[in-house]
Amino acid sequence: MKTLYLECNMGAAGDMLMAALTELMPDKDAFVKELNDLQIPQVNIERTTIAKCGIMGTHMVVTVNGEEEKSIDVPMHAHTHSHVHEEHEHTHEHHHEHSDEEHFHAHHHEHSDEEYSHHHHEHGDDACSHNHTHEHHEEHHTHSHVYEEHEHTHEHSHEGHTHAHGHSHHHTSMKDIEHIIGHLNVPEKVKEDAIAVYKLIADAESHAHGRPVEEVHFHEVGAMDAVADIVGVCLAIYKLAPEQIIASPVHVGYGQIHCAHGILPVPAPATAYLLQNIPMYGGTVEGELCTPTGAALLKYFVSEFGNMPVIKTDSIGYGFGKKEFSRLSCVRAFLGDTEDQTEQIIELKCNLDDMTGERIGLALERLFEAGALDVFTTPIGMKKNRPAILLTCLCRPQQRDTMLHEIFKHTTTIGVRETLCNRYVLDRTETVSYTHLTLPTIA
Repeated sequence: MKTLYLECNMGAAGDMLMAALTELMPDKDAFVKELNDLQIPQVNIERTTIAKCGIMGTHMVVTVNGEEEKSIDVPMHAHTHSHVHEEHEHTHEHHHEHSDEEHFHAHHHEHSDEEYSHHHHEHGDDACSHNHTHEHHEEHHTHSHVYEEHEHTHEHSHEGHTHAHGHSHHHTSMKDIEHIIGHLNVPEKVKEDAIAVYKLIADAESHAHGRPVEEVHFHEVGAMDAVADIVGVCLAIYKLAPEQIIASPVHVGYGQIHCAHGILPVPAPATAYLLQNIPMYGGTVEGELCTPTGAALLKYFVSEFGNMPVIKTDSIGYGFGKKEFSRLSCVRAFLGDTEDQTEQIIELKCNLDDMTGERIGLALERLFEAGALDVFTTPIGMKKNRPAILLTCLCRPQQRDTMLHEIFKHTTTIGVRETLCNRYVLDRTETVSYTHLTLPTIA
C-alpha cells in the first residue's frame, strides 16, 4: 500500500508541510511554478534549499504583496513593553478589533531630535500581537494610534515637522476564501479538500472566539498565506496519491505567543481545538511548534497517528519553517510501500430494543453517508428475553465524534460502547473486462 508518513516531532506548520511534500515531487521546480501559475491573489511562492543542523532541506517562502508572514513567540520571562521616559509626555490610545489569530503586528519606533521615525510591520502565521518599543531623546513627544477596521495611522510631531503614515489592511471572510479557491485552475478534488481544510480553521477560530463562523474574518496577509500553504499541500497530496497517510504524535511545544487578545499559552486556542482526539505533547522546546494551519491539514488528511509503520521508502522530504530552535526543526515526509497491511479502526456498538426496522435502516444509511467503513446489525436477546438488535459501526479514529453524533441522532440508544481494533487488509485492484457479444441471426 502506497503510504505517506509524516514525522511531526518538531510540530507542523503549513509551510513546513508544503515544503516536505514538495521535496517528494519528481520535479520540484515545476511544482512550484505550477503553484505560482495558479495566480493566488497577491501571492508569490519561492522554493529555497537550506541547511539546518547540517541537514539539507526545503524552505518555502510565501509572500503576499512582498510581505511574509512571521510568528513571534514570547519568552516566559519577557515583558511586552519597555519605555524609557526622559522628561517628556507619552500617551497611547489603542482600539483593537480582531477576529483571528493568524496575524501579528510589531511596531518599532526610534526617535531623536534630528531623526525621522521608522516603521516595521511583521505578520506571522499563527499569532497576532502588538509590540511597541520606544526610545526618545526629546522633551515633548506624542503618539496617537487608532485602529478601526484594521487601518493604522501614525502622527509624530518633532519640533516643527510632522510625519504622517497610513497603512490599510483588509480582512477576508470564509466566503471570500471559498470564492478564491473555487476559481483556481486546479482539479475539483483539490478545491474540495482545500475548502474543507479552511473550514476546519474557521470553525476552530469560531469556537475560540465564541463567534459564528460567518463572522470570523482573517487578516488578508495571513489568509492568503494560509490559502497558498493549504492549496499547495492539497495539490501535492493529489499528485502523490498516497493510499493512506499516517503521522506521528504532534509536538506542539510550550510557552506563550502574542495574540490580539493578549499573551496566550501554547498551543493556541484554535490549534488546541483542532488537535482534539489527536495525540500531542508539549515536550521541552519553548515556542509554538504547531500552527492552526498545520493542525487543520493533519486533522483532515491523516487517517492514523502513531509510530512509523514498516515501510519501504521511495523518497524522503525535509520541510523547514522560518523559526530557529536548538534542535532540528522540520517536518519529515516518507513516501513508500508499507509491508504490514494493518490499520487501527474503532468499533462502536449499542443495543436497540425499541426501534422499528425502518428507523434502524435509516440510521444505517445515515452512518454510511457520514463515512463509516461498515455498519451492520445482529439479532440479540436482552434481559427478560426481550428480542433486540445490536448495531455495530466501524470507523477510523478521526471519524469517531461524527459517528457518535449520528448514532445518538438517529437511534434511541442512551449509550455507546467503543473498542479499538486492528484491521488487516489485502491490496486490492479493480479490473474491468468487456466481452463482445454477438447477437444470433434470426432467419
